Amino acid sequence: MQTLLPNDWQELLKEEFSKSYWPVLVEKVSDAYQLNTCYPPKDDIFNAFKYCAFKDVKVVIIGQDPYHGKGQANGLCFSYVGTQKFPPSLKNIYKEISNDLAVEMPKSFGDLTAWAKQGVLLLNATLTVQEGKPNSHQKFGWNSFTDAVIQKISKEKQEVVFLLWGGFAHKKEILIDEQKHKILKATHPSPLGANKGGWFGCKHFSKTNNYLKSLGKKEIKWKLIDNNQPPTLFTL
Repeated sequence: MQTLLPNDWQELLKEEFSKSYWPVLVEKVSDAYQLNTCYPPKDDIFNAFKYCAFKDVKVVIIGQDPYHGKGQANGLCFSYVGTQKFPPSLKNIYKEISNDLAVEMPKSFGDLTAWAKQGVLLLNATLTVQEGKPNSHQKFGWNSFTDAVIQKISKEKQEVVFLLWGGFAHKKEILIDEQKHKILKATHPSPLGANKGGWFGCKHFSKTNNYLKSLGKKEIKWKLIDNNQPPTLFTL
């Protein structure tokens, strides 16, 4: 597993690489990829950091672990690059954006790289998974690393929007200084969470943009083009 983080993350998180959990994590992930089919592809494990440098982070969305089907995960939480039916959670995210912002969202395009390039850190708590086995790498030690990422953002930056969806993400609230940052919580966009109420109508996307706008920061263009071309920003 590549252990050199892209952009300015390497310097920011260098202390983590000297902690006792890190070599154990690297070994477990390396062995898992040798022995089984795992996702995302090795070169995509740290894509959340590749497409969103620390200096650019304006919004953080926290997921649990990658999609566990072939050709689906690309290292960004909730982002889907498969050609089959949309994951239900992403479908519900798109529904809420459409209702919240009165825009049409894609029906067959789930790559969220364009969001990452605007300063949205799409961070899974666990960055890898074995094919067909959700949460199979949850005990590898990834949470020690990704918790450190959240804490560094909280400590070193100001006025970041943290979108916490579902009980798992809500637990990360203790890592965030709410006096410095904006925290928005809702139920998880999966059918189980969304259908209980609390997801549809949360308006996290307009609330995020309103907050950024109030600070004089550039808003996130949440709308994406519905095609199979490389992700392109599309003006609302």
